[in-house]
Amino acid sequence: MTHVVVIGAYGSAGVAVASSLAEEPDIELTLIDDGEPGGGLCILRGCMPSKEVLSAGAHRFQTRDDHRLQGVPEVDLEEVVATKDEHVASFAEHRRSAVHELAEHEDVELLRETARFVDDHTVATDDREIEADYVVIATGSTVDVPDLPGMDEVGYTTSADVLDATEFGDRGIVMGFGYVGLELVPYLSEVAGIDLTVIEHDDAPLDEADRVYGERLLELYREKFDLEILTNALERRVEPTDDGGVRMEVERDGREETIEADELFTFTGRRPNLDGLGLHNTTLEPEKGWVESTMQARDDGRTFVVGDANGHEPILHVAKEQGFRAAENLLAHARSEPLEPYENVHHHVIFTGLGVYPFVRVGHAEWTAEEAGIEHVSVTREAASDGVFKTKDVPEGLATLVVGGDGTVLGYQGMHYHADVMAKTMQIAVELGLDVRDLPDRAYHPTTPEILDGLFREASARVEK
Repeated sequence: MTHVVVIGAYGSAGVAVASSLAEEPDIELTLIDDGEPGGGLCILRGCMPSKEVLSAGAHRFQTRDDHRLQGVPEVDLEEVVATKDEHVASFAEHRRSAVHELAEHEDVELLRETARFVDDHTVATDDREIEADYVVIATGSTVDVPDLPGMDEVGYTTSADVLDATEFGDRGIVMGFGYVGLELVPYLSEVAGIDLTVIEHDDAPLDEADRVYGERLLELYREKFDLEILTNALERRVEPTDDGGVRMEVERDGREETIEADELFTFTGRRPNLDGLGLHNTTLEPEKGWVESTMQARDDGRTFVVGDANGHEPILHVAKEQGFRAAENLLAHARSEPLEPYENVHHHVIFTGLGVYPFVRVGHAEWTAEEAGIEHVSVTREAASDGVFKTKDVPEGLATLVVGGDGTVLGYQGMHYHADVMAKTMQIAVELGLDVRDLPDRAYHPTTPEILDGLFREASARVEK
């Protein structure tokens, strides 16, 4: 029997590994998770609860922004959090039940304990040591608080804290304007009514997008949510104010500015959750490039690291796919067979604008196609060009289609109403390498996918010239 230990069994990546190995006849499987209540990051503190609270803000925003409606509804934050907690508890129970069912298989056990390495392949729990043939680390990620002078002297609110909060101050400073900040900043403005100053290090956010998307997003946030966004700004230090608030020194355009607020929000991303695992007792060195494309640790081929824990791409569907690939490769390694790398097509959705105007990128952007030296055609269409967006009172935004010189669909970007839904359609086109000239351009009228029809037609005409 080959003994496999999975650390972080309730998370999406851990479950993918466990479900793939549970019925393998020659595998003895030990699943370990000390989460309380347990259920994985996405369910407990990530994807699901954040979309839950954003939806409340979206309803208020769309009512407020529609000139045909009178009055602005009040958001009951206590009810928002209570509803979120109820749903999260249900989702987490479902996840735990799935893992517990796996643990009923022969040669599978679940330990609700904390795991730590004693050496490369020995894992200790509360009352025993387990010698494993293979170890899978699937411990997810945790909030990354910046190492800024003065941070240990001031209070701050993380993204996880925001999801549980029912009271906020009047003024706030936001550090971090990546995907976490892009989603939560409009929520704080719309639902909590906070006067926010956002620190953006570059000319605009959305590094993965073509430049126009970041520029348009800045316009949208400033106009629709009345945000002060300081671009090309760098945080230098923070300190507490006499009234319990926070003061920040910011460098901008070669000058230092001082900002004061009641509350500091740190939306500075996440980092692999490896603290307390005892990696210092192993040959593993968790630094850039420490996990190979096969999901094996560079320093030990019998340790696999999947999901957010490896720092590659902290996204749920990626974590699951990595888990499945790691399980396949683990079995292959045990049989001395070749291993396959994990490869995926870029597929990101950021729920910008409270999810009313989400940003999507599937496959190539124009700039990545140019950087890769790919012959291509790029076409862009304004959402307002299709009347359906106006009739639904969501006229903002745009979409871009990138196709190869031979017509192959290479990528799609969108920042408009329903862009998140259209991402699946475009994933199919990109991953199957379909020819844009073969795609139907007859969405039901009037529906929002008509924006895709316009892109297909224009790109087809450009390719055929």
